[in-house]
Amino acid sequence: MSGEARVARAFGRAFGRVGGALVTAGRRVVGVGCVVALIPVVAAVVVVVTVLGAPVSVAGRGAWRATRMGVFALVYLVVDLVGVLAAGGQFLRAPLPGAAARERRARGAYRLLGRLLRVLRRVAGRLFRLEVEVVPALPAGGRRPDVPLVVLVRHAGLGDSFLLLQMLLTEAGLLPCTVLKGMLRADPCLDVLLGRVPHCFLPPARGTAGEAVAGLAAGLRAPEALVIFPEGGNFTPGRHRRAVARLHRLGRHRQAARAARLRYVLPPRDTGSLAALAAAPDADVVFVAHAGLDVIASPRAAWSFLPLRRPVRATWWRVPAADVPRGDAARSEWLMAQWERVDRWAAQQAVPATPHA
Repeated sequence: MSGEARVARAFGRAFGRVGGALVTAGRRVVGVGCVVALIPVVAAVVVVVTVLGAPVSVAGRGAWRATRMGVFALVYLVVDLVGVLAAGGQFLRAPLPGAAARERRARGAYRLLGRLLRVLRRVAGRLFRLEVEVVPALPAGGRRPDVPLVVLVRHAGLGDSFLLLQMLLTEAGLLPCTVLKGMLRADPCLDVLLGRVPHCFLPPARGTAGEAVAGLAAGLRAPEALVIFPEGGNFTPGRHRRAVARLHRLGRHRQAARAARLRYVLPPRDTGSLAALAAAPDADVVFVAHAGLDVIASPRAAWSFLPLRRPVRATWWRVPAADVPRGDAARSEWLMAQWERVDRWAAQQAVPATPHA
C-alpha cells in the first residue's frame, strides 16, 4: 500500500470517528430534550386521567389502569433523566482518555444501571404487582467465577429484557454485555450507559450482525455474560409463520418442520448465537425461559392484564463449555433442541390468553 493510500485510509477512519461522535452527541441531545419536554406533559395527563377516571374506578372498584400506566411512564422518564445527569457526573470524575478511566466509567455505568433498573422494578411491583419466581434459585456465590457466560433468553412480553438485566446485575452479580435492538438508542440513558460498557446494537453501523456479536463475544471475560435474545422479537402467531417460511426459503426444511411444531416460542435465529459460541468457546452457556409477561403482547393486552394476576415465573439451566457441540451445523441442531425445551416449559406455564401458534 502506498503512503498516499495509508494517509487516505487513516484520514477516512478519523473522519468516520468524528462523524460518528457528532451523530451520537446529536442523538443524545435530542433524546434528553424529548425526555425533559415529556415529563410535564405526562404528569398533566396523569392528573387528567386520574380525575376523569376516578368516579368509574371508585364506583366499580376498578384497577385504575390508566393512572397506573401513566405514573409508571412518568417515573420512567424521571429515572431516565436522573440517570443521564448521574452519568454526566460520573464522566466528570473520570474525564480523561485511557484504559484506567474507561474501566472506571464502565464500573460506574454498571452500578448506576443496576440502581436505576432496581427502582423501576420496585415501582412496577407496586403499580403492576410484578413478582418474580425463579426456579432453581439464582446461585449465591456458587457460580464458577473464572468462566464467562453466554446467556440465551426467551423474548416474550413487555419489559422482559430490562427485568433480565436487572436480575443479572443485582441478583446474579454478573456484568451483562447485551445484544439489543438499535431502536433502544432512542433512550438517552441507555444510550449513554451502554455506550460505556461492552454492548452491541443491531443492526450494526458497520459489518454484519454476526461480526458484531462475534466481536463482542471475543473479549468476554468473567464475570461478564453476553446476553442475546435469539428469537429477535416477542412471539406472535404471525411472526411464527413468517419464521417457518423463512427457514423453508433458506432450504432448511428439516429445521422448518421442527420450528413449525413450536407453539409458544419463535425458532431461534442462530446467526448471532453461533457467532457468539464460536468467538467465546470457553464460555458456559445459560438458557433462560420465563412466562407471565408473554400475555402482554400488545397495548390492548396490557390494558387487559395489568396489574398482573400471577407472578412471572422463570427457569434456567447451564451447559458447560465442554458439553457444547463443535461446529456450526451441530450447534444449530443443538440450539433448536434447547429451544424445544424452552417451548415445552412455556407450554406448561401458559394460560388461555397466552399467544401461541
